[in-house]
Amino acid sequence: MSKFLLIGSTEPFSGKSAAILGLAKHLQQQGMKVTYGKPIGSCMTEDCSIEGGDPDMRFVAESLRLTIAQMPPMLLQLNGDSLLAQMKQNPGEPAPEHPIAPLLEFVEGSPADLVLLEGPADLYEGELFGLSLAKMAQALQAPVLLISRYHSPLAVDSILAAHTQLGSHLAGVLLNDVPQNQLQQVKTVIQPFLEAQGISVLGVLPSHRILRSISVGELARQLEAEVLCCPDRLDLMVEDIAVGAMNVNSALKYFRKSEHKAVITGGDRTDIQLAALETSTLCLILTGKLPLDPRIQSRAEELEVPILSVDLDTFTTINRIERVFGQIRLHEEVKVRCIQELMSSNFDFSRFYARIDLTQSLVSVART
Repeated sequence: MSKFLLIGSTEPFSGKSAAILGLAKHLQQQGMKVTYGKPIGSCMTEDCSIEGGDPDMRFVAESLRLTIAQMPPMLLQLNGDSLLAQMKQNPGEPAPEHPIAPLLEFVEGSPADLVLLEGPADLYEGELFGLSLAKMAQALQAPVLLISRYHSPLAVDSILAAHTQLGSHLAGVLLNDVPQNQLQQVKTVIQPFLEAQGISVLGVLPSHRILRSISVGELARQLEAEVLCCPDRLDLMVEDIAVGAMNVNSALKYFRKSEHKAVITGGDRTDIQLAALETSTLCLILTGKLPLDPRIQSRAEELEVPILSVDLDTFTTINRIERVFGQIRLHEEVKVRCIQELMSSNFDFSRFYARIDLTQSLVSVART
């Protein structure tokens, strides 16, 4: 059995970190020692070390109670400078040490039973450095669990392409975030088709509102907002966004159509703000950086609804929030619990263990 397991994906924001946490927590419950690392940091403008700018890596490490010393090294910070430097190398220079060597050195001295490595963002990232998903799997002789966020049957093409690249290293696929109205089709058509191609479908995780939500605190951070009210309620999870830019009667009808929402409106629209507070609103986001009306503050405090003030116009605020919702991060403990429950119900751990030759290791752990 390889001491490495690569978790890859067909596209960015497919849910690798969530899958890693679900697997790692389950393995820890079985008594196995696991560690986690991210060979490629892909922040284009900042340090991506665990101490610095990679929030996903830091959150996973903290959730698994891992120290930096227990984790494998990052091999590459993928940014413009590193890409240009690689392309400027003289072809006549002696070949450098294989980029994967630090991982092999790490595993020799690690007490971990399994090293979970979060792979590149897609099938091609890291290719210039010999660190694409397929090349890492080959160099480490490691199995790969591929995560595919399922939008439509078009996802099958990228899974087939991954199978071609990875060959026998592909241990299986996890179809993630499958819309409820497509679950039946996935289980009766897509999954049997992939299995017939020799691709093991180890899990089908349905979409879940918690995993697609974002905390008020994260919204405040992303918007660089000032919290005007109820700072102790920033853990509320927002599932939808509504924009208040109409008359108050239309606004009430509109706001009643969605629950667990944040409402964006101008700081001068007290009528819309009051209307929003009378419906299932978890957060008010006021644009224009205007003073808060005391009546709004009083009613929000009574209902325990946080109010954020942003120094942005409504259009810019909407665009920034839409980007955030398109790149949902796993930064709240409620999401960790949710992914554990989803994987417990929808992931075939026994088959997974067999696919990566982990069964005997689990037996050995159980006997100690």
